[in-house]
Amino acid sequence: MNKNLNPLNWTKKQQIIGGAVAIVLIGGATTGIVNHANHQAKERKIEALKNKKIKLCNARAEKARKLEKSNEADSKKLLDIAEKTPTDKNIKLAEDSILKVKNTEVKKAFDNQVVGIKNRVKLENEAKTAVSNYQKDAMNNDKYKTAQQAISKLTSSYSKGLKDTLNKQLATSKKQADDATKAQQAKSASDSKAKTADTNKQESASTGATNDNSNNANVATDTQNTANNDVASGSNSYGGGSQNNYSQSNSNSGSYNQGNSGQGNSNSNSNTGGNGSNSNFNANTGGNGSSSNNNGSNNGGNTEQPSHTTKYVGWVSVDGVRTYSQTFNTIAEAQNYSASTANSSAVTELLLAGHSIRYGVEPVEV
Repeated sequence: MNKNLNPLNWTKKQQIIGGAVAIVLIGGATTGIVNHANHQAKERKIEALKNKKIKLCNARAEKARKLEKSNEADSKKLLDIAEKTPTDKNIKLAEDSILKVKNTEVKKAFDNQVVGIKNRVKLENEAKTAVSNYQKDAMNNDKYKTAQQAISKLTSSYSKGLKDTLNKQLATSKKQADDATKAQQAKSASDSKAKTADTNKQESASTGATNDNSNNANVATDTQNTANNDVASGSNSYGGGSQNNYSQSNSNSGSYNQGNSGQGNSNSNSNTGGNGSNSNFNANTGGNGSSSNNNGSNNGGNTEQPSHTTKYVGWVSVDGVRTYSQTFNTIAEAQNYSASTANSSAVTELLLAGHSIRYGVEPVEV
């Protein structure tokens, strides 16, 4: 070892210089250690801040995710309510909730569902209107076909209950219309038959009047013949006695044929005589010997049949008892009454309470 390197061999000056150098070296080393420690502390602080920020971001993301799920669940719930009860209020609540949904795909699906609900409501309203129009005019076959087509468009499972109800209403009104048509046809046939019978009676009465006129003509002829015979008798009468035993006879005989059966009329004038005798005989026989103008006795009498009018009763029964009924002149009025009464709030409440409700129309003769 070099003895010059040993501090013990240094001179005082060297020792002073060496101590100063040592102090400088020690101070530098200490400063380096301090600086290194400060740097590590700073890095640890930055790392802590970074971790805290990451943690906050994760918490916010989790909160947003939960909020999104909650909004989607709320929208789905409100859409289900709108599907089952598609009122304007329920649809509006569903639309407002969808605005809070951030997921583009989910939002698009919900919007499409709202459009579907609105379209279904539109078809349901059109079907209701078509059936109602037919119920008010059940004899109109075009309105019946329109109602059928409108009901066939109700394909949604949510419309099944309404579809079944409308089909039943349509079938009931169609049956009532068919029954009314049959009744009207029967009435028309009956009226036609009665009209034919009345025409025959009028023709028979006309024939009776003709026979009566013939009777009157026969009476006139008989009267004229009597007058002629009287003249003949006067011309053969002499104030001073008789001429060749002349005899005069004038006779009008006849029988009344009730009802003018048309048995023969006979007028016979006979002048016979011999040796100047003159006999004039006038006989009117064969029914219609007397003239009678009595339309009431021709063909057994002309009795008029009473006329009948068909009206229609609209009715609504509750548990088999007809609680509501009213009579109308036309089937359309009766059907409108029964349908509107059956759909009234009072009857609807009875239906919801479990009562059996039926309604219909039937013809009556008055």
